[in-house]
Amino acid sequence: MVKRDGRRQPFDASKVRLGVEITLADRPVPSDAVDDLVATVERAAYGSQGIIDADEIGRIVLEGLRDLDEVGYLRFASVYKEFQDAGDFGREAARLATEDE
Repeated sequence: MVKRDGRRQPFDASKVRLGVEITLADRPVPSDAVDDLVATVERAAYGSQGIIDADEIGRIVLEGLRDLDEVGYLRFASVYKEFQDAGDFGREAARLATEDE
């Protein structure tokens, strides 16, 4: 896996799982849905022979969370997209609502 700063490290599905679980803390998302999302990321990582950008992993997680839980999606997006203020949350929430229509 290639980190945002260019460093390389082995892909670690347990780190993806931990990040998703933290994002979904106290949310009504079944554990098998988390398993499925992590498996999707794993398939993408191993399908690319372990050379996958951290940004790509984040995009896959973000897409999966959009379908699982909107609050979890916004929590993850706030870190992944580096929100700076409440306006960023509002814009992303509005975009999410528009996509759901």
